[in-house]
Amino acid sequence: MDATHKMFCNKELVNPLYSMGMQVSCILVVSHFFNVVLRTLGQPGPVAQILAGLVLGPMSHIRCIKETFFPANSMNYYEVVSFFCRINFMFLFGLEMNIQYALRNLRLVSLVACGGVVMGVIFGLSVSFYLYQELGIDGSRFYFCMIIMLVVSYTSSPMVIRLAADLRFAASDVGRIAVSAALIVEMGCLLVFNMMVNTKMDDKKYNAAQASKGLSCLILTSFVVLMNRYLAIWLNTRNRNQKYLKAPELLFILFILLTTSMIIEIWNYNSIIHCFFIGLLFPKEGKTARTLIHKLGYSIYNFILPVYFGYMGLQCDIINAFKKLSMITNTVILILLSIGSKLGGTLLVCHYLHIPTSEGIFLGFILNTRGYADFLVVGSAAKDLNAEDCNVVLVAIVLNTIISGIIVSFLARGEEKMFSNNHTAIEPQEMEDELRILACVYDPRQVSSILATILAMHGSKTSPSTTYLMHLIELVKKIKSNLLFHEKENADLSDDDDYGGNDVVEINNSLDAFTADTKILVHQRRAVSSFPSLYEDVCNEAEDLQVSIILLPFHKHQRIDGKLESGKEGIRITNQKVLRHAPCSVGVIIERGMSKVPGFSQLITSDSTKNVATLFFGGPDDREAIAWSLRISKCPRINLTIIRFFLSSSLSHKEHIESGVQYDEKEILMSLSGEETVNEIDNTFMVDFYNRYVASGQIGYVEKFVKDGTQTVESLKEIGDLYSLFIVGRGGRGNSSLTIGMSDWEECPELGTVGDVLASSDFDIHGSVLVIQQHRDVKKGIIHD
Repeated sequence: MDATHKMFCNKELVNPLYSMGMQVSCILVVSHFFNVVLRTLGQPGPVAQILAGLVLGPMSHIRCIKETFFPANSMNYYEVVSFFCRINFMFLFGLEMNIQYALRNLRLVSLVACGGVVMGVIFGLSVSFYLYQELGIDGSRFYFCMIIMLVVSYTSSPMVIRLAADLRFAASDVGRIAVSAALIVEMGCLLVFNMMVNTKMDDKKYNAAQASKGLSCLILTSFVVLMNRYLAIWLNTRNRNQKYLKAPELLFILFILLTTSMIIEIWNYNSIIHCFFIGLLFPKEGKTARTLIHKLGYSIYNFILPVYFGYMGLQCDIINAFKKLSMITNTVILILLSIGSKLGGTLLVCHYLHIPTSEGIFLGFILNTRGYADFLVVGSAAKDLNAEDCNVVLVAIVLNTIISGIIVSFLARGEEKMFSNNHTAIEPQEMEDELRILACVYDPRQVSSILATILAMHGSKTSPSTTYLMHLIELVKKIKSNLLFHEKENADLSDDDDYGGNDVVEINNSLDAFTADTKILVHQRRAVSSFPSLYEDVCNEAEDLQVSIILLPFHKHQRIDGKLESGKEGIRITNQKVLRHAPCSVGVIIERGMSKVPGFSQLITSDSTKNVATLFFGGPDDREAIAWSLRISKCPRINLTIIRFFLSSSLSHKEHIESGVQYDEKEILMSLSGEETVNEIDNTFMVDFYNRYVASGQIGYVEKFVKDGTQTVESLKEIGDLYSLFIVGRGGRGNSSLTIGMSDWEECPELGTVGDVLASSDFDIHGSVLVIQQHRDVKKGIIHD
């Protein structure tokens, strides 16, 4: 707070502001240049931005440049501005953090975080005595040792988060472990640092007063968290026809954050922990959180963090740090100490947790990155250090971060298998594995069926799932004048929000109502592109998020009379391209059931049980449909029945019964058809499924015997009014006699033979249809039918 007083009580107010503006501009320009050059070498943005600051650092010590662009009084402005920026991006990190993953894997994440910290404490303590004598420190030995231990043990969560985003491994298991562990380490180190600063004085009255202030900080944080919960609910219900909050409402939330953070700083505590927990516990659903993420995210990731990383390098004078051999030696010692402690401690923990060594090395280096708190800790000991020694420690911190960042980028490029999606299909997964879903919608009419499917999938607490809803918007060359006029009325919206029109508001309102009723959090995404290239956005997003299945709405919608009416042809083309190029399984939802049978989309608003049938003809797509059905069968409002179709032998099933031939379960499942042997993989799969779920009464099971495709169609007509949802595989079963002749009236071949029949307007069926295609690796020569 001293920096704030000096800043606003300065008589020469304009020149320092101008100087700071020039410094920020220089950092942004030079960092952009470095980013362009180093990106060709695979280096992430934070490394380029720190290097930009490192280059500008020695320039700031040239006399004419220093007097013009780097005056001493501008540092006060930097401290205040960095304070404002710091509270905003820590609040955003807390808002964006996947707390569910950290809670589910708390033991693993905590052990990985503690491994490097414990080893850092040991290594830091061992070298701190040497540095205390070498640097000639006059202050407390204990306090200096604690400073070195914190410097060696610390991990910068902003650096880890940006590296994960730039190198595109944030959604992988290794990436999520790294981000969660980094946040735990940073919060722990800052907590210890706060305790150190406030217990340094020997005055008992002072310590008692600071302890009471620490309790007050905890009470203040709890109060803000509680207030934000009610404030967010109130703001979410106001002005439902707006996409985002208005600017005054957004500024009011940030004003509360700023005011409470300043109070905590005045009480001599660091406000980072306060801001992070407010963001972490802020209600994630609704318009308020959506606005904060959208508005803060762009400015923080494109402007604030580049300046933040650049300023790290700017504080160092790397040329003067290497003037003496002793300075070089101390710098190398600190760098090797940091790398050795993080790498050794993380590898030991990974060995204990049976994590592969390659992943352990990667985690060790990415957790070795440094940031703001290191500079804060060094600053607290600056009065016990001379300028040269302080510069040595700062240079060691910056070089250590650059080295670790470069190694992380090379490891990420060379170990692509480490970050590849191992769950591109549902069938190989266990029920306890997390299922990630990317659901897509083109307009509000398709939202109800998508949300009903999401609700069914989230029915079990033992099967964790994460869902992303992606609004696909067609990019048109010319926007209608009335749309432009409507958007001008909402001046607080940026240009990229013009697309989507009222559809965005309707989809947001539907999603908010769904979240409020079901307490299921759905993460929102958006893609704006022309129809020929829209599928690329879907596939790229699915790959980045490492989802197991993409849900697509059918290009036809149901009219009041029950007939299906075609929508935009671009939707159909996009769906076909996604089916062809998707990096995971794909499901296409055909919403029907507006007449005789209550539609599956009414699962959201109705408490009644919905009957769901999964049709099994054989093949990998049908097995994927069974695996999907098993997940939704855990929903208490779903009554699932598996209907397996067999090819009748020359002796009909009825004749078998009349002749007294009895089947046991194994004989039924392993029976031979009249024309071909049932696929052995399907048999093994169904026997296991039958013994585990059907025999215990959890799932219903029915067999139907047909001679050809005509009888298959008749069987489907018989059950058309019994179920609200039919789930079937797209194909992949080869030339089966069960479906011969069914493709004569082929209308939508992208749905497969059976799916095309069920989705036909001429077919008298009143339940919705979900057609699933299992992902197969094209590189191995396996392609879709």
